[in-house]
Amino acid sequence: MDGETDSETVGRLGQIPRQRILREAWRLRTPASPHLAATLDDDPILPDSLSPPETSRPLVIEGAGGLLVPLTRRETFAHVFERWRIPVILCARTTLGTINHTLLSIEALLRRSIPILGIAYIGYENLETEAIITGMSGVRRLGRLPHLDPLTPNSLLRAFDVNFDHSAFRIGGA
Repeated sequence: MDGETDSETVGRLGQIPRQRILREAWRLRTPASPHLAATLDDDPILPDSLSPPETSRPLVIEGAGGLLVPLTRRETFAHVFERWRIPVILCARTTLGTINHTLLSIEALLRRSIPILGIAYIGYENLETEAIITGMSGVRRLGRLPHLDPLTPNSLLRAFDVNFDHSAFRIGGA
């Protein structure tokens, strides 16, 4: 929906009550890399102030744009995730170029000792791409979210039920 923030979209599509959704730590106006948008919007990002909330419930934290996207001129999302040391689900498109991009992201996570829960593929089926990434990296495949048109709460829930093993998303899950 136009004007909807990422957290609002997650709440709507996941049919999650508003009180269970945390707002974005920064809502920048300029469509650019976070470090540049923060500068142009005069709203500096303070990576050290970011921390995951304490909860016993499932938690999803989105790192916008990728692991090595700069938040400041010195820090990336990977630096923040390295401090947190919580398991990451790497989301990978199935389009051309994703093998290199995904293997580089896995390498960056492993180099920083950031635990990887697995890879969630997004897009049209590409079994060879998924097999080579999983085979070369040793990181488990959690499933693939196909292109959904229309993207609604019901179509998303059905796609997740059909294409993912829910137990794989629990820490220590099979």
